[in-house]
Amino acid sequence: MTQAWLIRAGRAGEREQWALRNSVSGGGFAEVDDMTHAATRGAVAELALAAYPNQKEGAIPNITGQLWALRERMNVGDLVVMPLKNSPVLAIGRISGEYQYRQDPDPALRHVRPVDWLATDVPRTAVKQDLLYSLGAFLTICEVKRNDAVHRIAVLAREGTDPGARTSPAAGSDDSEVSGEAGAQIDLEQYAFDRLSTYVIENFAGYRMQALVAAVLEAEGFTCKVLAEGPDQGVDVLAGKGPLGLDEPRLVVQVKSEAGAVGSPVVQQLLGAMNTHQTSQGLLVAWGGVKKPAEQLLANQYFRVRVWSSKELLEAVFRNYDRLSEEIRKDLPLKRIWTLVEEAG
Repeated sequence: MTQAWLIRAGRAGEREQWALRNSVSGGGFAEVDDMTHAATRGAVAELALAAYPNQKEGAIPNITGQLWALRERMNVGDLVVMPLKNSPVLAIGRISGEYQYRQDPDPALRHVRPVDWLATDVPRTAVKQDLLYSLGAFLTICEVKRNDAVHRIAVLAREGTDPGARTSPAAGSDDSEVSGEAGAQIDLEQYAFDRLSTYVIENFAGYRMQALVAAVLEAEGFTCKVLAEGPDQGVDVLAGKGPLGLDEPRLVVQVKSEAGAVGSPVVQQLLGAMNTHQTSQGLLVAWGGVKKPAEQLLANQYFRVRVWSSKELLEAVFRNYDRLSEEIRKDLPLKRIWTLVEEAG
């Protein structure tokens, strides 16, 4: 039976691009020796204890569970999901080989499984909230089972959309999701961010998102004109400094609220609109992010164009929230809270 696994590639995502380039899982566990000959869970536990002798009580079984999953429980053909830290997307692949201990100078790049990466830019906004919650565990390796996860992840890799569970939420709601261990901590910050993303796209899609972007820019000192609904020709908002919006910097803003990533034609349309309106700077608000060809095109426009995905737009909302209109704050009620920082496993 095919399984699905969450993997991570460093607390800051420092190994993500390496994993994608080299068609492997995310590495990690730098202190642990070669597990090739550790044929039992007990043998893996001994290696974990030797690597982390000063860990607090309960940590070694947790680490052992993750290492044993990497060494033995993962099967060729299983699905893997790697949420990228520095981009609002998921990479999805299939395990294509057995456990390997690579001879790499960096010990964090040694423990891997070969992976055929099927899709590397699936927007988080395309994933329904229940599945995002399952993908929010802090641990480096987690099995994901709840709510028909395997089927849904396969469809996401193939089609870029989450079909939702084919069974009721109660079916398959086993808590033992994390490498055979229960009780994984959830990244509450990411979970809250995902919930807020879902709320915003449900309440501010389409023309309303143009108004939200304009409100944020006005809070940051721009004078904005939101263009009427209809064919936009690459322009949704015009923004400039000064009381009349005539001073530099002047921006052409294009807003795309769809869940999927946008391609290079959208970028080319924005660049054309910038030339038409004689502005030197542009802002592309692409809720679902941009595809690889669009990223490559934008690489040559660093000093002309910025991109806000859902992450950057919401961060702009957070830093300007107190300056937004009462109407927007009523439609988007937020409250700042403090919580303890949970360390990744």
